[in-house]
Amino acid sequence: MNVPLLDLSAQYRGLADEVMGAVRGVIEEQRFILGPVVERFEAEVAALLGIPHAVGCASGTDALLLSLRALDVGRGDEVVTTPFTFFATAGAIHNVGARPVFADIRPDTFNLDPAAAEAAVTPRTRALMPVHLFGQMAEMPAFRALAARSELGLIEDAAQAIGARQRLEDGRWITTGSLGELCAFSFFPSKNLGGFGDGGMVVGNDAALAERLRKLRVHGGVQMYHHEEVGYNSRLDALQAAVLSVKLPHLAAWSAARRRHAAFYDEALAGVEGLVTPTVRPENETIVNQYTVRVLGGKRDALAAHLKARGVGSSVYYPLPLHLQECFAYLGYREGQFPESERAAKEVLSLPVYPELSAAQLEYVAESVRAFFA
Repeated sequence: MNVPLLDLSAQYRGLADEVMGAVRGVIEEQRFILGPVVERFEAEVAALLGIPHAVGCASGTDALLLSLRALDVGRGDEVVTTPFTFFATAGAIHNVGARPVFADIRPDTFNLDPAAAEAAVTPRTRALMPVHLFGQMAEMPAFRALAARSELGLIEDAAQAIGARQRLEDGRWITTGSLGELCAFSFFPSKNLGGFGDGGMVVGNDAALAERLRKLRVHGGVQMYHHEEVGYNSRLDALQAAVLSVKLPHLAAWSAARRRHAAFYDEALAGVEGLVTPTVRPENETIVNQYTVRVLGGKRDALAAHLKARGVGSSVYYPLPLHLQECFAYLGYREGQFPESERAAKEVLSLPVYPELSAAQLEYVAESVRAFFA
């Protein structure tokens, strides 16, 4: 049996007619950059999340970059974030002229540890950037409180977590973007809500920040040929917005299917010695962008090779923490400084969890994993 890590064609087959109809509509109208199709999608995302402002842009990476610029983070500033995440998180900080400052992760969720983040704050710290890794929200009340105490900006990197939720102590549910000043999403094809190419969005509660984001994404001015500041060319195109508008109503069902698949793996792999299944904190409702296990005893790569031989896809997110990347050597970090991030990088392996998996495919993946450890 062949079980790829992700099968985008399976999702497309169920939506092909509707998607192509939306794409043809854009082509016939010949309005490809921003415009009413993008505005409609922005309004749909804002309504889904219950957040008043949504600003589309060219990619999830640009969503982070624009968020930092909107909060006036720049040269001489520091931003505290995690070293165990996709490169764009720290890359965006660097590219606005600021300095990424890393703090270690929690070993259970792989998310930034609030206590470690607080210890990393200095007088030069301008913002916090927690990442909602693999579809599970970081501990946002703790980060909101830390940001308030230290007078810091708070940007949520929710590239992998659109629609994830967290229950507060008073029983209210919040979603990604509720507590951060700004929140960045990615519509890269592998995301739970993925387009047919790159795309991103920033959401937030502040109208002035949203207006600045709209200027920054079009070279620093909303009126053509008039520029209030130097911005970027980072516009969400109408073709991507049209595709994403078709997909958006299915997002909740797709994420629910991913949770069901994760629950199946949790049960099927329970008790396998040498394997640790993912932890979801009790206050969280994850969207399971990745189902990421820990493989103990230095056997991660051997398990990946075993699965490949059996036709099962898997991947390592992420094999080298950011503080050990060559391009960040100038920051002066050393191996051993963030032990939980380094241990995770040596142990994690993500298994197929996309919504269209059949019961037979799920069982085959679980049986293949059990066979390796047996």
